[in-house]
Amino acid sequence: MIGAHVVLAEGRRWTLPSIRTLGDVTEAVAAPLMDRGPGKYWWYALLGALLLTLTGAVAIGFSLEYGPGLWGNNTAVVWGFPIADYVWWIGIGNAGTLISSLLLLTRQKWRASINRFAEAMTLFAVSIAGIFPILHLGRPMYFYWLAPYPNTMQLWPQWRSALVWDFWAIISYLLFSIIFFYVGLLPDLATLRDRPGSRGWRRVYGVAAMGWQGSPAQWRAQERLHRTLAAIAVPLVCSVHSIVGLDFAASLMPGWTESIFPPYFVVGAFFSGLAMVVLIALVLRRAVGLEGVIVPAHFDAMAKVILASGTVMGASYAAEWFTAWWGGNAADLRVVRYEFAGPYAPFYWAMLACNVAVPQLFWSPRLRVSAPALAGVAVLVLVGMWLERILIILDTLSIGYEPSFWRTYAPTVVDFAILAGTLGLFLLLMLVFARVLPVVSMHEVRKLAAEESK
Repeated sequence: MIGAHVVLAEGRRWTLPSIRTLGDVTEAVAAPLMDRGPGKYWWYALLGALLLTLTGAVAIGFSLEYGPGLWGNNTAVVWGFPIADYVWWIGIGNAGTLISSLLLLTRQKWRASINRFAEAMTLFAVSIAGIFPILHLGRPMYFYWLAPYPNTMQLWPQWRSALVWDFWAIISYLLFSIIFFYVGLLPDLATLRDRPGSRGWRRVYGVAAMGWQGSPAQWRAQERLHRTLAAIAVPLVCSVHSIVGLDFAASLMPGWTESIFPPYFVVGAFFSGLAMVVLIALVLRRAVGLEGVIVPAHFDAMAKVILASGTVMGASYAAEWFTAWWGGNAADLRVVRYEFAGPYAPFYWAMLACNVAVPQLFWSPRLRVSAPALAGVAVLVLVGMWLERILIILDTLSIGYEPSFWRTYAPTVVDFAILAGTLGLFLLLMLVFARVLPVVSMHEVRKLAAEESK
């Protein structure tokens, strides 16, 4: 258990008794950045992340040198790991800003301790996701052709292409997420600027704080802008991952031409992203010493949302099966049978177990605050959502309309190396983030601690 009895005994919900004053909050969040050097486990994790990132970089280098023939893609399954990895990462990225903005708009107090690293997760995951459509182009050196830039050859983007949709979805969402993240970070940068510590780092924080003095007028402007951006973020996030769903639904392939795909992809993105947030929260809570501000109640709330999302995912899968049965289209029915009994069937059953059955464990209040259970379920959900992304591609493209084009797919070492490299890069970015910027919003937790200490 993550000390649930302490929270109940003290009558607190979102902070522990160790966090009583504004100074306690600042000390808990800022001390790991400015007062304490990274421990040996941070260096071990950094080394592992660098090795994984280097592995992925080498695999990408070989892919650029020798082409997509190094991947498992074939004449039927022209999409493979690159597009599955893209959809998986963009889903994780979409969830961070969506979680933060939804909790801000609904005035959920438990947002204060998780929104900062959730938003950072968005920036890193979306940046990583942008690598894959470029790689999958075949001629990545011409990726800028996706942008409608003026040129003498009058080459303009093909607006019916899913690649163009993805390009604009990633760019617009990444730029918005940077602004949303920075607006919320401003007061904390000023706190680090004014706190005793390394003069060099204080100067960097001072420049980034842009003259923030914490006047009433500045606070009003910051809160108004932050809430306005949150209101924009919700429809933006839904539209971005709906576009990813339309990459599939706008085609004529069996199993893809379904109107449920846009909302289904949005829920799936939220589901996988929240699982990643739980994992990051568990690690940061122990690694950075944030037990006082990331408390069992946070995990209880997130586990309940994962439970609800897993149930919705189950309903979405059932809707796919029902649509194929009700429509009676032979190709759609063949895809459903292929999912349950084809060569990829073990992975499909594993996906259903990870995404639908495993989250049902959170009906138990004890498991919702158990660190091993939370970590296990979060990892399995992430695995299950990745399996879903790759199986959406394989189960349709392997058995389309024309039997002469039926092919099974077998990934290569290069496919796995690129995926491992992106995982390493994500870990590397999170490790650097945790050493450079406050991983928890100090000004929001201060406000919360003041309310709970009354």
